[in-house]
Amino acid sequence: MKTGCQWREVSVKEYFEYKVSWQLIYYYFNKWSKDGSSRQVWIALLSGHKGELDLCSAQFDGSHTPSKRGGEQVGYQGRKGCKTTNSLYLSDNKGQLLSVGRPQSGEHNDLYEITSIFEEMISVLEEADITCKGVFLNADPGFDSEEFRLVCDQKDIALNVKPNKRNSKFSTDQYRYFDDELYKRRIKIEHANAWIDAFKELLVRYETKTFTWLGLHWLAFITLFCRKLKV
Repeated sequence: MKTGCQWREVSVKEYFEYKVSWQLIYYYFNKWSKDGSSRQVWIALLSGHKGELDLCSAQFDGSHTPSKRGGEQVGYQGRKGCKTTNSLYLSDNKGQLLSVGRPQSGEHNDLYEITSIFEEMISVLEEADITCKGVFLNADPGFDSEEFRLVCDQKDIALNVKPNKRNSKFSTDQYRYFDDELYKRRIKIEHANAWIDAFKELLVRYETKTFTWLGLHWLAFITLFCRKLKV
């Protein structure tokens, strides 16, 4: 995770007294990613340490990751000038990452299938018995849409999205709640994305399957949270 080394270069000799092959380690990583075990470990960790979270507000953002080997949900992204995978991230008010969305092909914008993806992300918190009702959610202008507002309303989440000046669907005199001071807290998810980028395995995507790509994210979330807990 940290060095981004190939699986066959995993330092097994330094960590095991008996002979263990890198294939065995990858077998279990693949198995636990596919059957959802990594996700369940993250949910259990969140559930057991809910008091460490700050949900007076939450932060929401998307990020494109270059993909070097192709695979599932990979597409050309003009701004990056390469093939990417787009993922959405949710963090608390301190920048602790809470959930990651189902990966999408890079040619899609952040609002692609936003309703189903956001509901899946919130379900991670709901399974950890964490409520999002009444939470203020900061999001950048790329999420300024009626569809996203509607799904937030259905979850009783107060969306604080910066108005998109290019969004001409609404008249200029139509009132939209926006708190500029609260929006400044969005810098926390920028910090969170930087912490994720410290894992070189996540900085560039080499995994071709989406379930292993998600498995790496759950492991990163677990690692970062355990560092915070000093477990």
